[in-house]
Amino acid sequence: MPVVRLADGDLNYLLEGPAGAPVLVLSNSLGTDLHMWDAQIPAFTQHFQVLRYDTRGHGASLVSEGPYSIEQNGRDVLALLDALDIAKAHFCGLSMGGLIGQWLGINAPERIQRLVLCNTAAKIGSDEVWNPRIEMVLRDGQAAMRALRDASIARWFTAEFAEAHGDKVEPIVGMLAQTSPEGYAANCAAVRDADYREQIARISAPTLIVCGTADVVTTPEHGRFMQQQIAGAQLVEFHAAHLSNVEAGDAFTQALLDFLKA
Repeated sequence: MPVVRLADGDLNYLLEGPAGAPVLVLSNSLGTDLHMWDAQIPAFTQHFQVLRYDTRGHGASLVSEGPYSIEQNGRDVLALLDALDIAKAHFCGLSMGGLIGQWLGINAPERIQRLVLCNTAAKIGSDEVWNPRIEMVLRDGQAAMRALRDASIARWFTAEFAEAHGDKVEPIVGMLAQTSPEGYAANCAAVRDADYREQIARISAPTLIVCGTADVVTTPEHGRFMQQQIAGAQLVEFHAAHLSNVEAGDAFTQALLDFLKA
C-alpha cells in the first residue's frame, strides 16, 4: 500500500475512486484499521475519491512513542492531505475518528467541506475508564489485545448481530487483536485527554451526526449534545451498537451518501 512519509514515520493510506471527484476521507476507530470501511467502498467510490488511512499506531502506519493526542492525529490528516495536494475534503470519522473530525472542524475549517461524526462524543469516557486499560495493555502486550478483542464484541455490536453475522464481526475484531499494544495504549491516552465540549460550537462545516441506539460507549445522548452545539447539524440513529457502519450496513452508507451529495 502507498504511504506518506511523516517526520517520524510512514502513514499508510489507500486512495480509490474516480480522479477529479470530490475527496472523502475516512478515519478509523480505536483498535481497527482502514479496512473497517470495506463495506462502504463500492458505493462511496461511485461518487467520491475515497481516501482512507491507518491512524498512527494502527494497521500498517507508524507506531511512534506515546502518548498521542487527537491534535497530533489531526495534524497527521492535514499532512496526508498536503502530501496528496488535496486542498479540501469531506471527512467521516467513527469514534476516535470522530474526535479527529471534531478537531479538524474546530481547528482547520478551511480544509473541511462536510463533516460526518459517527458513534462519537465531544468527550469519551473518563480517566477511570482509560487508565486501567492503558496500564493493562502496556503490561500484558499482545495477550491484553486478545482479551480486549473478546470484550469488544459486546461493545461494538449488538448481541443479535454478533450471533447472526459472525462473518462480518470476526474480521473487525481481528483487527483489534492485531493492533500494536503500544500504538493502542498511546491512542487510548489521546481519546482520554480529548474534550471538545466547550469548543465544538465553533464547527461551521455542514455536519451529520450518526448514533447507534444500542451504543453504550458513545450514546445517542452524546450525539444529541453535539447536535445542539453545532449550528445546523443533522442527526440520524440506527439500530446498532458502536460500529454502526458495519452493523447498519447499507442504511448507514445511504444516509451518508444523501448527506454528502446534498
